[in-house]
Amino acid sequence: MAQTPARAGTNQGGLPYALAAYGIWGFVPLFFKLLSSVPPVEVLAQRIVWSLPLCFLIMLFRRQIGEYLAALRDWRTLRLLIVSAVLIAVNWLVYIYSIFTDHVLAASLGYYLNPLVNVMLGMIFLGERLSRLQLLAVVIAGVGVAILLAGALDTLWISLTLAFSFGIYGLIRKVVPVGSLPGLSVETTVLLLPSLAVSAWYLWAGDGRGFGSEGSVSLLLMAGGVVTAVPLLLFATAARRMSYAALGFVQFLAPTLQFFLSLFVFHEPLKPAQLACFILIWASIAVFSFDMLRKMRAERMIEVA
Repeated sequence: MAQTPARAGTNQGGLPYALAAYGIWGFVPLFFKLLSSVPPVEVLAQRIVWSLPLCFLIMLFRRQIGEYLAALRDWRTLRLLIVSAVLIAVNWLVYIYSIFTDHVLAASLGYYLNPLVNVMLGMIFLGERLSRLQLLAVVIAGVGVAILLAGALDTLWISLTLAFSFGIYGLIRKVVPVGSLPGLSVETTVLLLPSLAVSAWYLWAGDGRGFGSEGSVSLLLMAGGVVTAVPLLLFATAARRMSYAALGFVQFLAPTLQFFLSLFVFHEPLKPAQLACFILIWASIAVFSFDMLRKMRAERMIEVA
């Protein structure tokens, strides 16, 4: 029997899956650092190529092939997934680039901003109303971004691209009537031919640093498919077993881990403007989280009543 999404305030064992998903996403820069000698575009292409077979295996196990085929046949669904495929490809490419160029701090900031971007997109496109506290959180975050404009403009584009590409991606996936894994599989299918072409070009005309150059590099590139699909599957499981409000808190685990990795493992410099921005973003998240907690408590009281 199909599982229904958990209601607000409920927890059906989804927390371990959420922690695992965001934990993997938080530590994934360590994995991609191992591939820093490979061009980012090739890493992206190989990531797409090798994630599709794993997605198919999981869909077979979960009996979701029918939903995948139905999405491919429905033009309205397919065209939206084509757009979301481009967005997630841009997001992945910029993220890989940020790791390879020692800008994990900027990537971390982008994913801290993402929930606030989601709030703004919901207001603009879905007609959702902002509470006063949510509006305050967005304003505080805006001040932080303005500080970066003045003092760290060189990496701001990374943060904003990651935040908005993933935010718009999430908005599209919210309105497309297809499950998480079949949707990802359709997106990967859309990107497969360009990815195969890029992979073939690098294999033929590359400089010997990518797939086929060394066994270890080839295996790592193939493992990129696992790194892509497994956390998404864990996330989808968590989303079915816990409220989205609760899931919203856990999502800050990934950028927090990335933040500490950038400082203490990759030894990236923390500019004063970046520090000021992070402080404001953390304050914004605190306001945002307080508002979410307040709403969850109110919903729980209504349910009890």
